[in-house]
Amino acid sequence: MTYMNIPYGPDDPVALRELRFKTIWKVLTNDAYQVAKPQGFESPGIFVTFDGKGTIALADRAFELDAGTYMIVPGGVPCAYRCPAGEWKFYFMQFDPLDMAHELELAVGEPVSTAKIAEAVRLCERLIDSLIVRPIGYGYAVREAAQELLLLFAREQEATGRRRHPELDDILFRMHQHIGQPVPVGDFVRRSGLSRTAFFARFRDRTGMSPARYMQELKLASAKAALETTSASIKEIAASLRFYDEFHFSKLFKQRYGISPRAYRGGREL
Repeated sequence: MTYMNIPYGPDDPVALRELRFKTIWKVLTNDAYQVAKPQGFESPGIFVTFDGKGTIALADRAFELDAGTYMIVPGGVPCAYRCPAGEWKFYFMQFDPLDMAHELELAVGEPVSTAKIAEAVRLCERLIDSLIVRPIGYGYAVREAAQELLLLFAREQEATGRRRHPELDDILFRMHQHIGQPVPVGDFVRRSGLSRTAFFARFRDRTGMSPARYMQELKLASAKAALETTSASIKEIAASLRFYDEFHFSKLFKQRYGISPRAYRGGREL
C-alpha cells in the first residue's frame, strides 16, 4: 500500500471565537475634522490610515496616526480624534469581540506601522463594495474580509518575528508531501540556505522538535489514519512508511498513542 495522508485541522477549534463585523467608514477629511467619544466606542475598532495624518487621544495617552499605520482601539475607552493639519484619509472598521486580535497577538491601543497598507485598502474597498451591492451571501463575505484584515497584519507581524523562520516553510511542505520517504536532512539544509547548526536550531525553535522527530510524528499520524481507514496489515503499513520493521513500528506507535496498533484497530472495530 501507499502511505496514508494525515487529517488536518485547527489545534483547538472550540477556543476560537469568531469576529463579528459591525460597520466600516471611509473618511476623507481635513483640519476641520474633530470627533470626541467621552464614553468610547460601543465596540472595538481599527483605524487604517492610508494618507495624511491624524491624532488620537485614548484615555490619557495621545498618538499620531501617520499614513501606513493601523491602530486597534478597545470599546468603552474615552477617546477623541482629529486631523491636525492638511488631510487625513483613513478607514475605521468596528468589530466585536477583541478575542481574535488578542489571539493573533496584535497590539491594542497603540499605532503600528505596516508595509501592507495597499492590501489593507483593497480589503476595505472589497468590504464596502459588498455592503453596497449586497450579493447573495454578502454577510459571510464582509465577515471574511474583516477577518482577513486582521490576519493580514498578524501575518506581517509573524513574518518579522524571531521564531517564525519563513525559510523553513518549503521544508515543512516537502516533509508533509513525502511522509513515506526518508528524511534528507542534507538536502533540507541546502534548500534553507542555512548552516547545519542554524538549520537545526531554527527548526527546533519553530516546531519544538528535531527534523527526524517531526517526520516520525508525521509517519505515526499517517499510520494511525491507515489503521482507521484501510484493511492493510500492520506489516504493510510499517513497510509503506519505511519503519525498520513492524515490531519497531508497533513500539513507537504504543509510545506515542498509549496503545498498540493491533489493539487500536481492534478497539475501533468494536
